[in-house]
Amino acid sequence: SVLSRYENQITILSDYLEEFPETDEPVWILGRQHHLNTDKSKLLLDISARLWFTYRRKFSPIGGTGPSSDAGWGCMLRCGQMMLAQALICRHLGRDWQWEKHKKQPEEYHRILQCFLDRKDCCYSIHQMAQMGVGEGKSIGEWFGPNTVAQVLKKLALFDEWNSLAVYVSMDNTVVIEDIKKMCWAPPHGSSSAPSGAHGHRSALGWNKNTAGFCTGWKPLLLIIPLRLGINHINPVYIDAFKECFKMPQSLGALGGKPNNAYYFIGFLGNELIYLDPHTTQSFVDWEENGTVDDESFHCQQAPHRMKIMNLDPSVALGFFCKEECDFDNWCSLVQKEILKQQSLRMFELVQKHPPHWPPFIPPAKPEVTTTGAELIESTDKLFEVEEEFEILSV
Repeated sequence: SVLSRYENQITILSDYLEEFPETDEPVWILGRQHHLNTDKSKLLLDISARLWFTYRRKFSPIGGTGPSSDAGWGCMLRCGQMMLAQALICRHLGRDWQWEKHKKQPEEYHRILQCFLDRKDCCYSIHQMAQMGVGEGKSIGEWFGPNTVAQVLKKLALFDEWNSLAVYVSMDNTVVIEDIKKMCWAPPHGSSSAPSGAHGHRSALGWNKNTAGFCTGWKPLLLIIPLRLGINHINPVYIDAFKECFKMPQSLGALGGKPNNAYYFIGFLGNELIYLDPHTTQSFVDWEENGTVDDESFHCQQAPHRMKIMNLDPSVALGFFCKEECDFDNWCSLVQKEILKQQSLRMFELVQKHPPHWPPFIPPAKPEVTTTGAELIESTDKLFEVEEEFEILSV
C-alpha cells in the first residue's frame, strides 16, 4: 500500500503537449529553444530523449540487508542520476542526440545506462549513492538535499575511469575559475607524480589564450553549484538569472523541488518550470546477456510536469557540462554577461583567483587502491582518510 502511493499511470507522450498553453513564448529545454506553435514534435523528442530515473523496487538489498526499493526516500538521488546522465549523454553522444523507441542505439548509450542500473557493482547505482551518502552524514533510507547529492557524485566520479569527469562542486556560492582549470588539467589517474615542469607546461597550454581551445588533456567538466535562493521562499530577485541558466548551451538543468520532494528541472515556459518527476515506482531492470538494456522505462512517457517558479524551494543546485575548455570559457562569458552584470543581488559569484583566506585547493584524486565496482564502497574508507590528510595539510 505504501508503494502504491507512488505508482503513476503511464500516459501516451503525444497527448501531453496539449497541456501546454497556446502561447508565442518559447520553451527552453537544457539550452535549446522550442516554439510550441511550430515545432511541438521536436519538443516532444527532446523531452523524451532525457534519461528518466525513478523509484525502483525488487533490486538487491542495499548493503546486503537494507531496503530493496527506494520508494519514498530516493527521489533526490534519482534526480542526481538524471543530471549526471545528461552530462554523460553530452559527453559521448552530444546534446542533439535523440532517442526513439525500439530504435537501435549506439554502444555508448547502453554503457551509460549500465552505469545507473540498480546493482551494487554499477558506479552510479542507488546502492553506491546511498552508501556513499553515509560518509556525508546520511543514513541509508534518509532523504538527501541537493548539496549532499552533489558531494556524493563528486566522490563516485573518482572511481569512474571510463567517463573520466572532473566534478567541481562550488563552495559558498562561489565558482573559482583558477581551481576548475587546475582540476580539469590535472594529470590522469596514475600519473600524479608528474614533474612540476610538466605541470607548468600543461598550465601554459591550457590557460594561454593564444592557444587553441581544444586539447585532449582537458577532462570534461561537470560543474554543480548548490545555492540557497532565499530563506523560506525563493527571492523573486533571482528568478530572471535562474531562468537564464536553462538557456545556456552548457545547461544540465537544476536539482530541487519542495521539502522532501525532489524534481529534476530541465527547462521553463514563462514563469513555470518544466521538470521530470522521479515519483513513479517501477520494477528493477537488469542488462541483457548481450550488454544492452531494455530501455523503454528509462525515458519519460508521462506528462511533463510544470510548477510556478515561486513555488520552488530555495535550496537548489544548478548543473553545467563543459566538454572542452572553450565550453567553460564560453560559460564564464555568459555568466558575466547574463547573470552577474545585470543583478544587484547575485545568485552566485564567479572569481578568477582562489580566495586567499580559503584552504589551498587540491584536486580530488582516486585513492591508491585496486578496486572493482563491487568493491568500490569498501575502498571509500581510504578516500575519506585521504581527504582528512588533505585537510590537515591545508591548515
